[in-house]
Amino acid sequence: MKNEKDIILSHLSKIMDPEVPALTIMDLGIVRDVEISEGHVEVSITPTYSGCPAMKAIENEIISRLREKGFDDVTVKTVYSPVWTTDWLSEDARHKLKDYGIAPPAKNGDEEFIPLMINNETVSCPYCDSSDTVLRSRFGSTACKSLYFCNSCKEPFEYFKRF
Repeated sequence: MKNEKDIILSHLSKIMDPEVPALTIMDLGIVRDVEISEGHVEVSITPTYSGCPAMKAIENEIISRLREKGFDDVTVKTVYSPVWTTDWLSEDARHKLKDYGIAPPAKNGDEEFIPLMINNETVSCPYCDSSDTVLRSRFGSTACKSLYFCNSCKEPFEYFKRF
């Protein structure tokens, strides 16, 4: 039998990210904690980056979904530290991004910091896996994605930026 926290996490795992609808908020790793006390539910989330326009929509969806499921007293707390990184993406999320046509970000690994400079990393095409790709625009359909073009299969695609 599932406990109440597991039930809530199960409901949260069905909430899609409004900017990348192939991923849930659980896939993104932005749900930090769920606390339950005397009928009150508090969900802690971390934005993918400062100023992410989807955060208010995600907060509203969390409250709406949980109230719909019988949890009447729900609040969402935004936690800024530690900052979210793309390393928090689940492996399943990386596969979902690729299947959706968005190249998943490289893992940051054990680097102590990410230099704040333009990076000429190799990005593989999510359609044909070729690394013969070129950056067309640092900004894609959302601020967290860049636009690339594959010289092999001639398809444009987005890349989920590494944070």
